[in-house]
Amino acid sequence: MLKGKDLLSIHDLSVDEVFEILDLAAELKAKQKAGVPHKILRGKTLGMIFEKSSTRTRVSFEVGIFQLGGTGLFLSNKDLQLGRGEPIKDTARVLSRYLDGIMIRTFGHDRVVELAKYADVPVINGLTDLLHPCQVLTDLLTIREHKGKNFRSLKMAYVGDGNNMTNSYLYGAAKVGMTLAVATPKNYKPNEEVYENALSDAEETGAKLSWTESPVEAVKDADIVVTDTWASMGQEAEHDERKKIFVPYQVNRELLKNASKNAIVMHCLPAYRGEEITDEVFEENANVIFDEAENRLHAQKAIMALTMCDR
Repeated sequence: MLKGKDLLSIHDLSVDEVFEILDLAAELKAKQKAGVPHKILRGKTLGMIFEKSSTRTRVSFEVGIFQLGGTGLFLSNKDLQLGRGEPIKDTARVLSRYLDGIMIRTFGHDRVVELAKYADVPVINGLTDLLHPCQVLTDLLTIREHKGKNFRSLKMAYVGDGNNMTNSYLYGAAKVGMTLAVATPKNYKPNEEVYENALSDAEETGAKLSWTESPVEAVKDADIVVTDTWASMGQEAEHDERKKIFVPYQVNRELLKNASKNAIVMHCLPAYRGEEITDEVFEENANVIFDEAENRLHAQKAIMALTMCDR
């Protein structure tokens, strides 16, 4: 169903397409662990545009396309004429003549939208300031592994900044029918348009989405507790100010007393221990967090396989 399509936002996917990605990711992970060849994208080439650097995004996409039989090209601003002012629409049309797919990790979401508009090959959103769909699809895969496939029976709590991760969790939870309670300070809410879109998506699946200023209220009876850095890339100058505001939103043992007895804690990394999460809580959930990190590889392989394949 996703052949030839872009993946810019989970909101753009149907419910069936979300589960198609999760099912294939699980299948590809099992094949990788068993040493079974799965060269679905033999001979294909993915261009990877990085206007924002990343450990996990680069390594997982580059290794993933290799394991699928294809080739990945790392393209920074220094490698492209984008860095010298070439319009992104021109870059899109040029790269479409050379590549079978494009992944971009950038700042403004409008850049991804414009790239996809003018590209003739699938475009994958590796991260923007607004959304991080690959990470949330990864997290849904991780939740499925640790909590089972019945998302409708689960409650997730997100505690922290209303950033691109929060926005994508709203879309992800809405598509799979999961309850999601978001807790952020009043002036750091998720994007309003995203929230309204997610509520609309939730009508199809019965997902329950909510926002509160209270971390305790959000975490109450949660099966999954998630957090993220308080200052995302590009917000470093705000770090000290944000640190003061977000202190009540730290994920620590005291807060987790309000969650379900068998709750798991997730973090997309990098984690700043002693800020959004304590070291002890991180280490107690390290197996889940690093499963989550590994699953970037498997979820993104599924996305590439489904969008770039000839099937």
